[in-house]
Order: sequence, then structure tokens, then C-alpha cells
Amino acid sequence: MSCKIFAILSNIFCHFQAEMLFLLVCIIIITCLPIQSLLWYRQTRFSSRRVRKRVIFKHGECNVVQGNVAKRRRRYLQDIFTTLVDAQWRWTMLVFALSFLISWALFAFVWWVIAYAHGDFEYIYNRDFFPERNVNVTHRMCVTEVRSFVSAFLYSVETQTTIGYGNRFVTEECPEAIFIMCLQCILGVFIQAFMVGIVFAKLSRPKKRAQTLLFSRNAVICHRDGVPCLMFRVGDMRKSHIIEAHVRAQIIRKKITKEGEILPFYQQELTVGADGGEDRLMFIWPTTIVHKIDRNSPLYMLSASDMLKERFEVVCMLEGVIESTGMTTQARSSYLPSEILWGHRFVNVVSFRKETGEYEVDYTLFNNTYDVDTPLCSAKQLDDVKAEYAKNSKLGLERAFSAGLMHIPSTISVDRLDPNSDESLDSRLQTRNNSIPNGVLAEELQPLNCGGGGGSTNGSYHYVPPSFTVGGSAIQIPSLALSTNLHSINEKTNSGSSSSSSTNNLTINPTTTPNT
Repeated sequence: MSCKIFAILSNIFCHFQAEMLFLLVCIIIITCLPIQSLLWYRQTRFSSRRVRKRVIFKHGECNVVQGNVAKRRRRYLQDIFTTLVDAQWRWTMLVFALSFLISWALFAFVWWVIAYAHGDFEYIYNRDFFPERNVNVTHRMCVTEVRSFVSAFLYSVETQTTIGYGNRFVTEECPEAIFIMCLQCILGVFIQAFMVGIVFAKLSRPKKRAQTLLFSRNAVICHRDGVPCLMFRVGDMRKSHIIEAHVRAQIIRKKITKEGEILPFYQQELTVGADGGEDRLMFIWPTTIVHKIDRNSPLYMLSASDMLKERFEVVCMLEGVIESTGMTTQARSSYLPSEILWGHRFVNVVSFRKETGEYEVDYTLFNNTYDVDTPLCSAKQLDDVKAEYAKNSKLGLERAFSAGLMHIPSTISVDRLDPNSDESLDSRLQTRNNSIPNGVLAEELQPLNCGGGGGSTNGSYHYVPPSFTVGGSAIQIPSLALSTNLHSINEKTNSGSSSSSSTNNLTINPTTTPNT
């Protein structure tokens, strides 16, 4: 029995050797080309990753490699559809071609075995070379005109692709041949549907839509409405819009907790919005995304010099629904401290063309910025200067007014001094008909020294006026000592120091009691 099986296998190998050798060479050539290109791609890709120390690349790809995953290949094969969709096109096309070639070759071998076991090859050989041996011999083939493995391969291709039979067709002589033909047709339809679905899924992936969503090359920091802001620009080059577009931003940096735990990649959400508003965008043209650097911002303590020393990464994400397909897409980018320009502002890219009556977006200016005057101190230092000025102003003037040391007639109104207000002190003292001009505290009060033994030393004026007039209204001073420390917020802001700025000391020591 074993000798007979060995003889059958030997005959199969002799007939099968040339055809299988040719098919094996073709498969090896098709397989080696993508492997060689993949090795070159991985080498250049990981070498560039060693240079760029960032989590998200500028084009949106994550710089994260999953390593040492247990049973990784088996897990990937369990989700073969997602694996092939996520794979690169070279591997998808390789699997696409091999799935058909292998199925054709496998069923060709089955057809060849059926013909060999039924004696079709011997009958054809005697019919062609020894016709006298087939005299009075009645033989009906399982598959007509299957002479070798090549003809069996052609019959397999014709059956699976339903091209149509010519001289080769199956007969009712062999029930097993009919069963194999039905099985191959079903399997062929399944393979074709599976591979077409993979190719269609790869072509319609929303990930490709993100390639036409643009992020500015650099982010900028400048003041908007008196508040320091971090800004970057997003744009869409396609005519079909992104519906329900919204933007998010996170900062990734190192953090040490109160318990001493080190978090090397601590993620903190940034409050961002379109032009300082909400995160929802009317994404019809390039939009500037704004993050206000306030007390709740992680950038609140950073100055221009600190920005160059810190190590962090601002990750930006733009999400929305594709108008043409209804799928959700996400575009990503990131900014390192070296890619954030301090004291810059984006150039306007939208203009109106009178010739056509349309708004035109010039994407050549998409990444362009220009310099603007911006304090180099941090937002916290700037708030401290404003708070100290407001505190000193409130203690110096409002206390004097409320205590009755300086009596102002009803024709004069003094606004309540808000410590959080950026408005200068000089502009807060207003009358109903006339306003006290800027610099009145330092310039107009100096001539009020009526020669009553006053003098000035280091900006301190001592005088004994019985009364004086400011803005056309009479101000009467009682015989009490008045000491007022007046500061100019413009001087403090320009000097950049809250403790060493110059002050104008106004001391009033009247020796006579004025008439009421």
C-alpha cells in the first residue's frame, strides 16, 4: 500500500514539477519587492524619528511604536480586515494578488488530482500517441481536455472568475468534480467580495480627507484685546466643507505631583476657540484658533525667555464630518516651543475681489506672520503690575474721596476704580462736562503751589493752597494733612518693574483753615 502511494506521489511530482517551479518563482519575485522597499522605508522612517523628538509629527502621524505586545500577530490576524485596511498599499495589493493566485493554484491542483485519479491523463496520452490502444475503450473524462497542470490551472481560473468554458468543461461522470466546482465558485465570490471591500475601505477612508486640512507652520503669541493669547491657524483647501467642525488642543509636558510622582507625558486640555469664541467653527475659510493665556492656562507663568527653555508640545486636533461622505475625520498637528513665535501675528489671507464679487483666500500667505509690540514678560507678571497699580490707585485716591479729605462738588463724578480694569487712572477721573486730561496729576497740580512756602524735592511737592480748581470745578481742602501716592500705569508697564517705578508724592500741609 505504501509503495502504491509513493508511486502516485512520484508521478504527481514529475508532472507537477515544472509548473510548480514556475509558479513558485513568480510568487517569490512578487513577495521580495515589497519586503525590500519596506526595509528601506522602516530604516529611513525610524532614523528620522530619532531626530524629531515629538509625539505628533507636523503632518499628523503619531510618533509612537507599539512594542513587546504579547501574541501580536495572532491578534492582528483575528482582525484581518482592519489589519489589511490599515496596512500600506503595497501589502494590500500583495495580499489581493496572492489571494487569487493561491486559490487558483490550489483548485488547479485539486482538478489535476481528480483527472489523474480518474485516468484521464492516460486516456489522452494513448489517444494522441497510441490510438490503437483506445480501440473498443469507452472512457468519459471528468473534465474534458485537462491534459496537464497548466490546463488544470486555466480551467480553475475559468471556473472561479466565470469567464466561460471552451473546450474544457466538467461532466456528470464525476460527482466529486461537480462538488469541487460549486465549492470553488462560492469561495471565489467570497474572496472577490472581501478584497473589493478592503480596497474600497482604503480608498474611502476619512484619514485621506485630513490631508487637505492645513495647520499653520508656526504658532504665535501676541496680545488681543489686552490679553496675551496663543494662536495658530487652520484651513481647508477643498470646496466641500467640514460640517460640525470643532478644534481641541492639549499640552504635553513633564509634571511632578505633590506626592513626588513623575508624570513624563502629562496631558492638560487647553481652552481654545475660533477668534477667542467657542470651539465650534464656521469653517469656510482659514480661521485663527485662539487660546487665552489667563490664570487657568498652563502657559500663564511662561515668559519669552522661559518659552525657549521649557520642554513641552502643544497638540492640536481638528475634527468634523465630511460633507460629501458623511464620515468623521480628524486632522492633527503639534507645535514645539521652538515653533512658537513670540510677538507675531498672522497675515490676513481673505480679500474681496470686486471684479468677480467673491472672497478670495490666498494660501501663499497662510504661514506668513508679522512683528507686533508684545511685552516679553509672562502673563502673571503683567497681571501683577496691573493689580499693584490698581491697588495703589484705589488706596490713594478713593480713600481720600470717601474720607472727605478732598471734597468734589456734584458737577464732578469719579468712576469707581476697578482693580481688574486696564483703563488708566487719568481717564477714570471725569466730570460731566469736562474731563481731566492725561497727566493732570503730575502737571496740573504742580502749578497749584501758590507760593505758600512750598518746595519740591525728588518729585515731592509741599504747598499750602487755600483752594484750587481742577477742570473748571472748585476743590476745597480741609486743614488736615493729605498724603497721596500716585502711580502711572503707563510708567510701570514701560519700566517693567512694579517696585522700582518712579512715583509722584503729593503732600499737602495747609497751615490755614480754608473758608467753606
